[in-house]
Amino acid sequence: MLARIRNASLARHERTDVPLSKLKVHVAEILRDEGFVLGFSVDEGARTISIQLKYHGRDRHSAIAGIRRASRPGRRVYVGHDEIPKVQNGTGVAILSTSQGVMTDRSAREKRVGGEILCEVW
Repeated sequence: MLARIRNASLARHERTDVPLSKLKVHVAEILRDEGFVLGFSVDEGARTISIQLKYHGRDRHSAIAGIRRASRPGRRVYVGHDEIPKVQNGTGVAILSTSQGVMTDRSAREKRVGGEILCEVW
């Protein structure tokens, strides 16, 4: 999902489609709420999520300057609530999978829960 979003934003596409899963829907909700994408829609029949990308200015600079996957199948990254990293000195956001659901680094610090760092977006 992250690679498709990165590639579509570099190619200046209006939207990108990714296969449907509950985790991806939660990540798309966070990206929308944090202002990195305009929105998304779920197509249950085709089992896809269509994500509308966001651009700024006349030159159409992407709202997503960078996106990086932190946890991989071969190397899971788990942190406690006091070890959650700040992305780009707080201008970016880390998305975590916790026991209380998928959430941003700020809300995980507020709720004092740790978990697996899925990705970082700035």
